[in-house]
Amino acid sequence: MSLSHSEVWKLLLDRARQELPDQTFQAWLEPTEALSLEGNTLFAGAPDQFTADWNNSKHAELVSSYAPIVLGHPLNVVFRVHEERKKRSQMDFFVAPPPNPVKPAFARSNNTSTPLSDRYTFDLFVIGKSNDVAAAAAHAVSQAPGKVYNPLFIYGDTGLGKTHLMQAIAHETLQRTPTTRITYVGAEQFMNELIGAILDRTGAEFRRRYRETDLLLIDDVHFLKGRKESTQEEFFHTFNALYEAGRQIVLTSDRPPSEIAGLEARLISRFQWGMVADIALPDFEHRVAILKQKAKLDRLELTIPDDVIYFIAEHVRSNVRELEGAIIKLLAYASLKHKDITVDVAREALRDKLRASEALDQEKDATLTLLAIQQAVAKEWGVTVEGLRSKTRTKLLTTPRQIAMYLTRELLSTQLVEIGNGFGGRDHSTVIHSLEKVQEAVSRDNELKNRIQKIRTALQNLTPVHT
Repeated sequence: MSLSHSEVWKLLLDRARQELPDQTFQAWLEPTEALSLEGNTLFAGAPDQFTADWNNSKHAELVSSYAPIVLGHPLNVVFRVHEERKKRSQMDFFVAPPPNPVKPAFARSNNTSTPLSDRYTFDLFVIGKSNDVAAAAAHAVSQAPGKVYNPLFIYGDTGLGKTHLMQAIAHETLQRTPTTRITYVGAEQFMNELIGAILDRTGAEFRRRYRETDLLLIDDVHFLKGRKESTQEEFFHTFNALYEAGRQIVLTSDRPPSEIAGLEARLISRFQWGMVADIALPDFEHRVAILKQKAKLDRLELTIPDDVIYFIAEHVRSNVRELEGAIIKLLAYASLKHKDITVDVAREALRDKLRASEALDQEKDATLTLLAIQQAVAKEWGVTVEGLRSKTRTKLLTTPRQIAMYLTRELLSTQLVEIGNGFGGRDHSTVIHSLEKVQEAVSRDNELKNRIQKIRTALQNLTPVHT
């Protein structure tokens, strides 16, 4: 019984879903659909030319390699723009938010000390390699408060999602147990309330409020650094009372506990008792997923073409707030200029952010880092840095990835574990294998040897910065 082109594509996508990182699959392959099956070639439709070109260069060979496994015979996959998508109409730039949230929100619950945002839920948190550990720990805490990862300490730069995860814990906990008493404040508010309690002689009420809560959420705990002994003393006793009672504590900061200068050693020690998880800057594919989530949430999928989303993701790299700010600025600019949203319009609207991105690239290019090596190798082999860091194992990426590892070891003397972490979390045995493969290939392939020497010569002019 022969399969239709849609059935064949579904089998191939099911296999790709198992092999590729979730964010890669969702950003590039999930939006595609089968168009036709002509002989031994399957044509897959992409929503725009950018996605079609990207998939043809990065994923077509990989997906084609699954055909003998799932179909029993070879098949070529070719991506092209879906003609129907070319005809899509532009929507109004500013539209109302969805009428119903994904989950019931508890922003106005009487059990919380500070209102929660309807958007800060687990359903609306986009998970990628930069935040998957923190997200998993936060979800585990919400399922069993006080039982695992107590305290949970989440740290990272501004605008990366620490507060989102903290509030998501509160939302999920309240949904599971609506009677849960939650105290959610910033560290500065905690200190101000303590000072007020001292002045008003209401210390007993202050202590009762904080020490009888079921879930204590303290944002920006680094603001405790250098404060008066009485503030840190009160926080210390509050922490102990809750911990000993088996009640959950969640803290966020812009740095790990050990790097909060001016914080008492006994507090640092307690912050490290449970789980310390960091959130880093999102990579390109993660940024694409965040922007698509933003567009979906605000019902802007037909307003902002995919190629514009990819353009923004490529040039705005700082944090989630910057990404969302770029979308807002672009919408406002296009509306005021009465223009449809295109890459050219995005380039006009975001020119200040593009200049900042270019300046950052120039600064990075002046120093020899793991990223600089990855960029040089990626350029020589015609691939992307994200590809070198991905889990994809096609020859198109495997060879340059191994060479980048080899040069990182040679030029920076980086430890094997750190090299593995810089290439998508690979273990040290994989790194060793890569180094040996390149060493062997160089000894018998003069052309490869010359290409590597070309990159090495360019990189040796940079100032080494060990990472």
